[in-house]
Amino acid sequence: MSLQDQSMGDLPVEVMVDILSRLPEKTIIHSKCVCKKWLDIISDSYFANLHLSRSPTNLVIHHNLGIDMTGYKKPGTLTWVDLEDELDHHDPRMTLDLNLTPIFQNSKILPAGSVNGLICLWQVCPKRHNIYICNPITREYMIIPRQRNCIIVYCFGVGLLTREYKVMWVFQRAMPPYSTSSSSRLGLFEAEVYTLGTGQWRSLGCVPYWLSGSYGLFLNGHAHWILVDRDSPEKIYAFDFDKETFDLFPSPPPSEAIHGSLGVINGCLCQCESYNSKLTIWVMKEYGVKKSWNKEVVIEKSISPGLPLWCVEPVYVIEGFKDGVILMGSYRGVLFVYCPQRKTIVDFVKFDRSFKFNALVYRPSFHRLHNFENERVDVF
Repeated sequence: MSLQDQSMGDLPVEVMVDILSRLPEKTIIHSKCVCKKWLDIISDSYFANLHLSRSPTNLVIHHNLGIDMTGYKKPGTLTWVDLEDELDHHDPRMTLDLNLTPIFQNSKILPAGSVNGLICLWQVCPKRHNIYICNPITREYMIIPRQRNCIIVYCFGVGLLTREYKVMWVFQRAMPPYSTSSSSRLGLFEAEVYTLGTGQWRSLGCVPYWLSGSYGLFLNGHAHWILVDRDSPEKIYAFDFDKETFDLFPSPPPSEAIHGSLGVINGCLCQCESYNSKLTIWVMKEYGVKKSWNKEVVIEKSISPGLPLWCVEPVYVIEGFKDGVILMGSYRGVLFVYCPQRKTIVDFVKFDRSFKFNALVYRPSFHRLHNFENERVDVF
């Protein structure tokens, strides 16, 4: 047989796996329909792990218009954005419309983190509060049973050693006193953890601190929050997904910032602080080492008068790129890009206030939720 007569189907399986794993995700999705052999390859866990090791950093944007014409809440849509390519709005495989899913009707959806292509969604509605783990690529989702109503914060992540995927939440056992002292709130907050595949929640005991924000930032096998407590020696709190323990985490030097948020820039933990119409970004060059915090970026309000007032509006880092460019967003509907070389805002998009959005860093993967035993998996 000549080379001209050969096709990709004649190649050894390991060669086909290597080739398919290097293709763009949209192409891989369509390749599943070519033949059963390719479908079996792409559905295999070995292929999923190999592809994930090469998967680029993308974004998932959750957006909606809040309330529809009938007065009910709309769960919105999840749109996968390839940062290395233009977004194809006409490709239905790039968008997951939660409004068409019966289980999400008349409810509010809050993204709670993304790890290895799996996205955690928090559903809030009058009759139920559920957690969903989904994969937009495979269109699979699972429901994690609810046990608590008064949830304060939650996080989704995977252990670096155990490789177990877990959801952790902190719920309110009693009304906290009007105080920022941790000693006055002992025993008021309790944490529970759920390991995917086990089918049950486990208690982690009391949490002595009041955590800021809703979901924790996942990095290096830990979830991170900024603390509200004034008497804490550090202002960041971390949860270890392997040890299932909470600990104070080294934070940047104290400041008079009104708003603070955590993010990741080039694999390093960062903290944004806004004060007096100025935005400061601290970056932890060596994870867990307090002395490695460095003031990387200072953005003055004067460089772009059209941007939101830093002193009254929280800003968060979405992603930092190798060339130093930083993609950021505000909680009132502004996306903007900061270029440190030019020390200017090079581009920003301001949405209507009725347009709610949340952007998550996302690495597309073909990991199947069916690999988790004891979990019911459905398809969108």
